Amino acid sequence: MLSVYEGFFSGGARILHSDVVLGLQEGGQHHRVLSVHGEVLREATRQPMEDDACYRSLTTAGVEVTSLGRTFGLPGASAVDSARYSGPELAATARAMAGADVVLALKEQPLGLLNQGGLPRRPVIVCLHRSDPENQGAALSELKAAIADGRVVACVCCAESSRAAYEAAGIPPELLHVIPNGVDLLRFRPDAVRRARLRSELGIPDSAPVVVFAARYDTMKNVPLFLRAAHAWLRREPGGHVLMCGAGMTGAQPGLHADIEAAFGDDTERLTPRLHRLGVRRDMETVYAAADVVALTSAWGEAAPLCLIEGMMCGAVPVATDVGDSAAIVAGHGFVTPPDADAIATAWSDAAEARAGLATVLARSRERFSRTRMIASYAALIDRVHAEAIRPALPERPLPEPH
Repeated sequence: MLSVYEGFFSGGARILHSDVVLGLQEGGQHHRVLSVHGEVLREATRQPMEDDACYRSLTTAGVEVTSLGRTFGLPGASAVDSARYSGPELAATARAMAGADVVLALKEQPLGLLNQGGLPRRPVIVCLHRSDPENQGAALSELKAAIADGRVVACVCCAESSRAAYEAAGIPPELLHVIPNGVDLLRFRPDAVRRARLRSELGIPDSAPVVVFAARYDTMKNVPLFLRAAHAWLRREPGGHVLMCGAGMTGAQPGLHADIEAAFGDDTERLTPRLHRLGVRRDMETVYAAADVVALTSAWGEAAPLCLIEGMMCGAVPVATDVGDSAAIVAGHGFVTPPDADAIATAWSDAAEARAGLATVLARSRERFSRTRMIASYAALIDRVHAEAIRPALPERPLPEPH
């Protein structure tokens, strides 16, 4: 198996797919990963491949990871045409594909590479993790071209909203297979020790209500709405604390600094000491365990947000806007809100108060969000695709002799 990534940078899709690769490798498949970019600058965060947590977990497990060596967004880097690939880049891709029976594309962006002429013909499964195919630049066109050419033989949708959106965009429905996201239940679980340790590190009292927002600094995440809700909530909850983590959620992101000042106004100095900007974390199980509420304020693009699932499995009550499959994930476990700051702040307070009562409900839902279930579904689809690829063509029946 070969997985092709656009790059190793912070984001739920890369975390999820890397965990799938690890699980399939544990199950006996042999996997390699090819990354188009070796280093990117996104959300004001420089992200070399070798420093990425997904890269480290893959290589530690024995998965070979290589890169075409491209960079994106770095100061002084010469511009590279993303639609054109050099001879050495195509040769490296061909070598990586030659030993694979099936290729997995992490989202549709790598298809710009896989659609290049002269590469080995291998069945491609595209893993789709968004619900806005029309908002992905040329990626949708590349997906349609790969389907028309016969390269793409299946698409994994991580949510029903993804399947519906891609079908509406013209992708044949028979190619769209829904495999809901799952997480490692041994890692993501309520943990009183982790909860106490992180709260102590951040100076947060044990009894204080805590909201966590795990997202990169991106327009689709609607960070200004989150911050307006945080302002309203911190004003009404004098002991409350808010944790922000993800790429760009640091003081080095000028846009975030401006958003905070716009949302908090005259209350900036008084309230923002309880607004903790933690940046990229490699211990999200600890961050979620320390929280009472996991928040999502996205405006579009989400499919099955990993933060909601991971947070719930650690005991945090989810509060989300109605985007992608968020409402279905949250149903019975938390709160769905309109995109209104006061309504969101009220829901956070309600969720924090309801946390103890919802603990049993969250515990009962764990099997539904299991990594084991998810990986078994991926393995079954891959096995079916591989079997169809190697199935010999039926011999033609001879025409009957004329009488």
